[in-house]
Amino acid sequence: MDTGRIVALDVHTHVESDGQGHFSLDDELLDASAKYFRVDQDRTPSLARIAQYYRERDMAAVVFTVDASTSLGHPALSSEQIAAEAAEHADVLIPFGSVDPLRGAEAVAQARRLAEVHGVRGFKFHPSLQGFAPNDAAFYPLYAALEELETIALFHTGQTGIGAGLPGGRGIKLRYSDPMLLDDVAADFPGLDIIMAHPAVPWVDAAISVATHKANAYIDLSGWSPKYFPPQLVRQAGSLLRHKVLFGSDYPVLTPDRWLRDFAALDLSDEVRTLILKENALRLLKLDRKIGAGAGAPPAVS
Repeated sequence: MDTGRIVALDVHTHVESDGQGHFSLDDELLDASAKYFRVDQDRTPSLARIAQYYRERDMAAVVFTVDASTSLGHPALSSEQIAAEAAEHADVLIPFGSVDPLRGAEAVAQARRLAEVHGVRGFKFHPSLQGFAPNDAAFYPLYAALEELETIALFHTGQTGIGAGLPGGRGIKLRYSDPMLLDDVAADFPGLDIIMAHPAVPWVDAAISVATHKANAYIDLSGWSPKYFPPQLVRQAGSLLRHKVLFGSDYPVLTPDRWLRDFAALDLSDEVRTLILKENALRLLKLDRKIGAGAGAPPAVS
């Protein structure tokens, strides 16, 4: 699809099922997040269904899973398989990979394969779910590889619905998702573009500060209906950070339909809306005017 024709590019879409009965989380965590988000649609759509959903809306989407196999003791979905299936829907889907940082050198090697062989454009991390402090120097070899590969690092920040309401939150620690930890990473790897996912509540001001100070730090607006956005985030998205803020939904727990409906009510100019909905993402992802040069091809880059 010509990117000039799409109405939006969603940079935050989860693949929760491989379509063969395997899921990214165990039943307890899937049920807890569905309850937290009050999900009333399919919680685990297949990648083909995700592609159909976005194609029907003249939208494109970045798709990924989260590899938290060490911390959760639950096998991850295959990022290699997600990349291969996304290539079959290259008109609307852009694959990101995920590696488990706790696997050290193995994670670095996998990240290289995913970028060089499978064509992923970035990597998704969830520090709370994966159980790691992102500014720990033990993970710097991984970031160095991502910087060298010219891929994007997308980090969950703030509150998470995964484990919400369970005893001890199932051991998931929110403090690992403080965006100030990413300030260290952004400073030490200036060539690595970093997306801080979600409004980062209760640390929204920290995320705004990092994105304002670091040229390589961005914010996606996924995981919250825009009507609940902190007012200072809306204000900065419409002014100082208008080129640093990206549309993300958090599908399937929050649909683009609902997100866009509530986004329309925000006090933002048409110019800013266009930047947030797709132009900022197109520039960050270095996409040319077409997504997918053909079946099996990764997205074209300029």
